[in-house]
Amino acid sequence: MSLITVEHNPSAERLQELGVASWPIWEKEISTFTIDFDETETAYVLEGEIVVTPVGGEPVRILPGDLVMFHAGLDSHWEVVKPLRKHYHYD
Repeated sequence: MSLITVEHNPSAERLQELGVASWPIWEKEISTFTIDFDETETAYVLEGEIVVTPVGGEPVRILPGDLVMFHAGLDSHWEVVKPLRKHYHYD
């Protein structure tokens, strides 16, 4: 299984089912950093662009409208290409 799962442009029903509108929002300026996930995060990107590269893996480009799962155990390098604004939730 991939440690990053991307669902492009999920339906309004899917977002409502997940309760995305009630999730907190995280914002980040253009930058690079590492994140190691010890629990699974689900995120819905509102604005910006990021490239997330799992350690030893291929880069994944994430854009507005993407619903993304960063699975527990993912060690990753992030490049925020355009200022990021996303909803997030830990399972």
